[in-house]
Amino acid sequence: MEPWAALLILLAIVLLLVLPNPWDVVAFAAGLVLGGIEVFLWWRTVRHRRVQSGAEALIGASARVISPCRPEGEVWLEGARWRARCPEGADVDDVVTVLERQELLLIVSRSAQAAGAAKEAVSGDRLDR
Repeated sequence: MEPWAALLILLAIVLLLVLPNPWDVVAFAAGLVLGGIEVFLWWRTVRHRRVQSGAEALIGASARVISPCRPEGEVWLEGARWRARCPEGADVDDVVTVLERQELLLIVSRSAQAAGAAKEAVSGDRLDR
């Protein structure tokens, strides 16, 4: 259960205890109905999505180069430093796309189309050394 869903349930219980009769029951019932609608809408949104975790979630992701990849270097991806190989070469701060993973080595490629959107996505990552 999401933290905000638990907060809605807690709010409904508090309103049940605090509000005068009959508004306590009305507020409690409204909270339950709204919570049920929200759970139903989230379920409809995510029911057809395939779960991605681990290595398969990295494929297609954008990363920022932190040491020159000529052909091997390092990239910053999802808050972690990864060894990477870029056959065409990439310089520091270039945005690359992950093509595949070979154990702990990422095979990446420079991508012009991903550069604009990905720079925004990875610019917020802090690089703690």
